[in-house]
Amino acid sequence: MNDIIYDIVKKIYEVLDDKKGQSITVLSVKGISPISDYFVIATATSSTHMNALVNHVEKEMSNLGIYPRHKEGKDHGGWLLIDYRDVVIHIFNAETRQYYALERIWSDATPIDFSLKHVKNVEFSS
Repeated sequence: MNDIIYDIVKKIYEVLDDKKGQSITVLSVKGISPISDYFVIATATSSTHMNALVNHVEKEMSNLGIYPRHKEGKDHGGWLLIDYRDVVIHIFNAETRQYYALERIWSDATPIDFSLKHVKNVEFSS
């Protein structure tokens, strides 16, 4: 696994999580998709939230010198896509995400769980 791409995917996950993206899913599609190595899928609660997620991702990635190759979709259409070559981000509203069911379509992909990476070491007193 390319550590740089993996770190970018992790950063994107953290950015979406920071802005309260819901049901964030990371799929490794390396070897099964000709367009990307990873898909990051998230649900937004509204069109305003969808735009905030996209803007935050773009800002944080540009701070790292990483710029999208392509963007498409409209918030009122329920699906925005940001293509960073090796990582494609899909931000949906709940209804559109359920309709397209990318996780089902890409069921051969390997899910990557970053959700537990945020857990801090906790010391318990005895």
